[in-house]
Amino acid sequence: MVERPLGAQLSHMLKSRGVEVIFGIPGVHNVELYRGIEEAGLRHVLARHEQGAGFMADGYARATGRPGVAYVITGPGLTNILTPLGQAYSDSVPVLAISSCLNRADLGIGRARLHEMKDQEGAAATVCDWSKTAMDAQSAYHLVDRAFAEFAAARPRPKHMQVPIEVLGALAPEFAPPRALPALPVAPDVSAVAARIGAARRPLFVFGGGARGGWQAARRVLAATGAASIVTYAGRGIVAPGDPLYLGSFFARPEAERILARADLIVAVGTELSEVDAWRPQALPDVPLVRVDIDPAELCDGHAAEMPVLGDAAAFLEALAAALPARPASGWDAAEIAATRARWRAETDAERPGIVRIADALHACLPARTRIFSDMTQFAYVAKEVWDMAEPGLWHHPYGFGTLGYAMPAAIGGKVGLPDDPVVAIAGDYGLQYTIQELGTAVELGLPLPILVWDNGKLKEIEESMVRSQIAPNAVVARNPDFLRLAEAYEAHAVRPDTLSGLQAAVTAALAADRPTLIHMTPDMA
Repeated sequence: MVERPLGAQLSHMLKSRGVEVIFGIPGVHNVELYRGIEEAGLRHVLARHEQGAGFMADGYARATGRPGVAYVITGPGLTNILTPLGQAYSDSVPVLAISSCLNRADLGIGRARLHEMKDQEGAAATVCDWSKTAMDAQSAYHLVDRAFAEFAAARPRPKHMQVPIEVLGALAPEFAPPRALPALPVAPDVSAVAARIGAARRPLFVFGGGARGGWQAARRVLAATGAASIVTYAGRGIVAPGDPLYLGSFFARPEAERILARADLIVAVGTELSEVDAWRPQALPDVPLVRVDIDPAELCDGHAAEMPVLGDAAAFLEALAAALPARPASGWDAAEIAATRARWRAETDAERPGIVRIADALHACLPARTRIFSDMTQFAYVAKEVWDMAEPGLWHHPYGFGTLGYAMPAAIGGKVGLPDDPVVAIAGDYGLQYTIQELGTAVELGLPLPILVWDNGKLKEIEESMVRSQIAPNAVVARNPDFLRLAEAYEAHAVRPDTLSGLQAAVTAALAADRPTLIHMTPDMA
């Protein structure tokens, strides 16, 4: 048995549970967490701000499928990472944040200690699945194992654990060896669902991000049933782009509700059917519904399902593919679906002119399986509808919480996790400045990361929202820096192409560079 300070033991324990990278910032309160990092064989990525560390952990988790882990200090370190934890919660991302907290005798007392908060545990609980305080070593070990068990067997959501400073520095016994992790719950017999689909003339599948793990089975199901399909933004790539009955990622189009109403059965798999999925009061019309989800809370919302199915979407789709009976030809018209998609694409282009052609140019030049991390920017809003993905899990976006500043640090985390895969960040001119300091991290790591900045000189989406609301546009134009000179100050590469071919060449060069490259894009590119 090896006795070490608890902070060091935690790093060794995380390594034994498969963790390879820690994102974070050391401080006087959490310095004991850093005692064992190198000895344990962990890699540490130094962020420039705890918000960046949290987004990096999120991006790492989304890219690799493994939990992202961050170390932060008491008080401001934790409050700085709350926004990324909220984003991870809304998008079902497995992130474990470990922070220090005040000594046990000081918790909740109000003695004006350094970094003191009234209720640090409670603050994190507002954006995490749970937030707990480990008052001793065994409690800390239990929380780590609880987090990893829940990541493996339940809807993945962020967890926060905090440890008093004195406990982190105290000698602690060795942790127990890792145990086998539980598996995701498997859906019950799917024969009734298969029979119901077989009896439908125009079945339609709605796939959300929770169905990503079953994308290959989903394609077999669609081929066997002749069903139409549509995906939420998070479900892009589940359906093959060339499927003739695929309505695309246009689920939020106003007309989509009318098309969905033509189905005589809807099967919604792994989707919350939330406001940010549909942008209408009710995501689905009044059509018989089969609902599949790992989270029982989603099965008792406002969408009453004829057949609610609790279980892992991937396992459900695999079982369904094996159980489907032979059925007659589809009741859907492939030509009509193709015309509908073309009309929706044209609507998207008309709403935010000029972006579609630039998105098409980028799509054409990026290597297969490029990982894209986007921010809340009009460029991403258009691309999420018109840019078909060959498979899921390649485009990552702050869907639910909708924070600015996500793209670049998340892309850094993704590139750290998958160093051999091409990774691209796409941010708006305003959102980039939320976390621009993380460019220093990307340079320090020597990451060949293209950072595409969509610069329309304003908060254009907000300006248009004000106009629609008959509000005179206010506070939507800010003075931007010279982005190229700013990037160069961080010792990154920087380029401002003025043609689409120049943009493609810049992206290709950036993917092979020795450091990140900021690529400045404007609406007037020829």
